[in-house]
Amino acid sequence: MSKPFISLCPEITRANALSLMDWLDDESVIRYLSDSRNVSRFIEQVIGRVQLPILTHLFNQGGRFFMAYDRHDVPVGFVRLVKTGSDCEIVLVIGDRDNWGRKLGASAIREGMKLAFFEMRAEKLKAKIHVENARSLKAFLRCGFELESETPALNSFSMTSQRYLRLLRESAAQDPTGIYITEIDKARLSSLVALEQDAAVFELEHEIERAIVVEAQEVAGNVVTMNSRALLQLDDEPVEVALVYPQDADDSAGKLSVCSGIGTAILGYKEGDFIDWRVPDRTRRIRIEKVLYQPEAAGDFHL
Repeated sequence: MSKPFISLCPEITRANALSLMDWLDDESVIRYLSDSRNVSRFIEQVIGRVQLPILTHLFNQGGRFFMAYDRHDVPVGFVRLVKTGSDCEIVLVIGDRDNWGRKLGASAIREGMKLAFFEMRAEKLKAKIHVENARSLKAFLRCGFELESETPALNSFSMTSQRYLRLLRESAAQDPTGIYITEIDKARLSSLVALEQDAAVFELEHEIERAIVVEAQEVAGNVVTMNSRALLQLDDEPVEVALVYPQDADDSAGKLSVCSGIGTAILGYKEGDFIDWRVPDRTRRIRIEKVLYQPEAAGDFHL
């Protein structure tokens, strides 16, 4: 059975706005959303006065807004992140009721945490949940949030960046399908992340932090490491690629930068693994068919 999958997309289209309106008209969806009337009125005004197909800049006023998509690229909800000082607050709604009970809320929370801590550099992420919203309470607790305060109406939960990183590493160590990275690759990639200007590099930083680190001599020969060549199945298309550093990337020669969407996605996975990964305009289903060459297996530890 596939794991619950959510990707958060920052682009908000006119069609997305119409979906949001539908969700916010559903009393069962907005029951615990305190400012739903204001949000609904704002969206209605935007749709009425703005004829642009892309409305991202309007939705990012006062915070950052993301549409939540499932693995079939169908919008199922949204996440809003509002940063004040070093703290950030998350608001999450799964608006498509047909998807309730599939643990997509917890998946959306994890994606929100990734953005808050790695891209927005928050020190603490907070969530205010209505005391009767059992589904949301359970999802935030499942993701490791701790109760910070409570009132008769609301429970306030929080996650610090230190706790998040610790839980991320502990979860990786217990996950039989986790990813592996060599000590050498981690050191080089960590230096790369510190210097890279691309905003999407936070995805690579997340993968580095959650990976199980091993010595080069200990990594299995069927794992994709830096400078490996691998045969992939991208959706229904077989593709041979080499995973390289940005300065060596050449798409026409199949040399994928580790900072690219597919490049970041395959790092640390092994033959037979499946990965669902959102690239800018869609979600790709990736299978590692075969590792054709790995420098560690060949004894080339210093490539």
